[in-house]
Amino acid sequence: MDRRTRGPWLPVVAALLSAGPPGRLSAQSSPRAANPERPTVATHAYAVAPGYWELEQGFRAYGLSRLSEGRAWDFNLKIGLRNHVQLGIGGTGIAWTDGTSGIGDLGLALKLQTGLGESGALAVVPGATFPTGNQSLGLGAGRVLGSLVAVWSQDVGPVFHTDINVGPVGVGAGELVLFTSVGLSATVGGWALAGESFRFTSGGAGPAQQGLLGAVLVNLAEWIVVDAGGVWARTSETPDQLFVGVTANLGRISK
Repeated sequence: MDRRTRGPWLPVVAALLSAGPPGRLSAQSSPRAANPERPTVATHAYAVAPGYWELEQGFRAYGLSRLSEGRAWDFNLKIGLRNHVQLGIGGTGIAWTDGTSGIGDLGLALKLQTGLGESGALAVVPGATFPTGNQSLGLGAGRVLGSLVAVWSQDVGPVFHTDINVGPVGVGAGELVLFTSVGLSATVGGWALAGESFRFTSGGAGPAQQGLLGAVLVNLAEWIVVDAGGVWARTSETPDQLFVGVTANLGRISK
């Protein structure tokens, strides 16, 4: 989801902060259980178990007037560094827009989690993206951009779960952009329905954006979750989107 039709600034934020409800609620039931941070724009507060890694990747089609305006493959490799501390490495691996293609801006995000009892958690997610994409082709921001997002995740009864995100993004591009989102999911068995309302204020990194996202997530096994859904733009500068993706817990980094 670009902040412009061209330019992958927002997809990078989505890949590094991104998230959504897992195929179950709350923290991981085991260190091998997949805990997706996609397909939504926001993130949940939970970290990958220490010594484990998890790969998220997805394909999306997007555009302001038609979905064929742009296509992209995004990824996020999450590594559990220690209890409640996670490193994310990712961004737009390749994008195709207006007859051009190439890698987008890639970056890092550190998730620092703390608990709120058995049903909730708080986290702070500082991150940065780097100008690996070609700015002249609309594939990168042309500069380092920072972000600092606070996250609150909370189970609401046995079925529902909510994630609330707020914080500045696009740090380093002039006027700061404030990102806010509220997500709600419902999980029954191995299925989850997810919805999210998100907003970016206007700033140096791009125009204001606002949208509604909906998705279905399915647990194929404990360690793998697939998702599919889309974004309904609520402003003229927000692209519509359709996406599919998969999250796979790859197990221990070394035996």
